[in-house]
Amino acid sequence: MCPLCRQRKARRSCPALQQAICAVCCGTKRLTEIRCPSDCSYLASAREHPPAASVRRQQRDVTLLIQYMRDFSEQQSQLFLMTSAFLVRYHPAELQPLELQPLIDDDVAGAAGALAATFETAARGVIYEHRPPSAPAARLAAALKPLFAEAGGRGGTSFERDAAVVLRRIEEAAGAMRALEPGSPRPLLELLGRMSRMSPSGETQGEVEAPRLIVP
Repeated sequence: MCPLCRQRKARRSCPALQQAICAVCCGTKRLTEIRCPSDCSYLASAREHPPAASVRRQQRDVTLLIQYMRDFSEQQSQLFLMTSAFLVRYHPAELQPLELQPLIDDDVAGAAGALAATFETAARGVIYEHRPPSAPAARLAAALKPLFAEAGGRGGTSFERDAAVVLRRIEEAAGAMRALEPGSPRPLLELLGRMSRMSPSGETQGEVEAPRLIVP
């Protein structure tokens, strides 16, 4: 009997657990609940022959990411990747007792839209800070401000315009992903998370120290 699910017969010898487990647990808990060694034959086989559904999802993710980065300049592309990597690893430092839910795409859209509006008015010579529509979006916007301030340096109006374009595109992407997957509150964040774990060869990494986005 498989020691993990206690439902199916244990037919695969797991080098990480040093005992036999069932094929279902091997496939579904691999690199998540089970710390598979790199020389595991089942892990190697899965990487060489990934399931068709996984391949299709990866292809769709790459296509969507390229679409969201369409017609970007080099600086805009870097800002988009910088912001995306930040969103993947973002965790609010302080949460109110009734606000324990994870960040969702609506929060991302709200924060990005407010910051974009602030940069747009600044590019026109008007200093006015637009407020996000919710407390989680406001916390995210506050966390993003230092990131853009450091990236912008003394970029002036040109940087403000680029930042506004990128943030509007993130806001647009959140809305587009919500339309594609109406049942999920985090489709954009999940897409960015999957892409951050993708290696240049297209393999999903088990452990990632710092999120990075790879764009073909």
